[in-house]
Amino acid sequence: MLKRTISAMVGKGSTAHNNRDFIAENVDKERTKNNITYCNEDIKAVYHELFDDALERYNAKQMRKDRVIDDYYEKIRTGKQEELFHEIILQIGDKDNMSAYSENGELAKKILDRYMQGFQERNPNLRVFSAHIHMGEATPHLHIDFVPFTTGSKRGLETRVSLKKALEAQGFVGKGKSDTEWNRWGRIGKGKAR
Repeated sequence: MLKRTISAMVGKGSTAHNNRDFIAENVDKERTKNNITYCNEDIKAVYHELFDDALERYNAKQMRKDRVIDDYYEKIRTGKQEELFHEIILQIGDKDNMSAYSENGELAKKILDRYMQGFQERNPNLRVFSAHIHMGEATPHLHIDFVPFTTGSKRGLETRVSLKKALEAQGFVGKGKSDTEWNRWGRIGKGKAR
């Protein structure tokens, strides 16, 4: 029986790296043709899709000009409360036992592909806009970039960016600083993969 670990990491979210807009030193250019791109949408367009209606309703209620939000994307990008988007990176095994150059690397690719196929359905409040499996590095791995959002908010925009509330809506309720919604959701190896 093949036993391997599954690693889930929080990434900084470099869509230029994920899209292969530039090739880092550790990337085998010949193998990038084996990468899989699931989606690669413009994040600003995704913000318009998710938040424009709520932004319009919010702005229509404002009596003071200084409360009107001209561009929700820019508000989040320049603010300190929420991140524009989040990234997770998943990998099975390591370069010694699941090398991208081996049969096991192809197995890892199939497993990561299967995980990605149902990700959006399992996580309806995490709007995926960029997702890629990279086969051109030592070990196959999957990058998933998403905008977490919540609906029905009573304060601010009805639909707004919020990782905590997005995960709560999906049933992951934290119980303190060391037991957060993010930690509960990210427990890939314990129970059902998210």
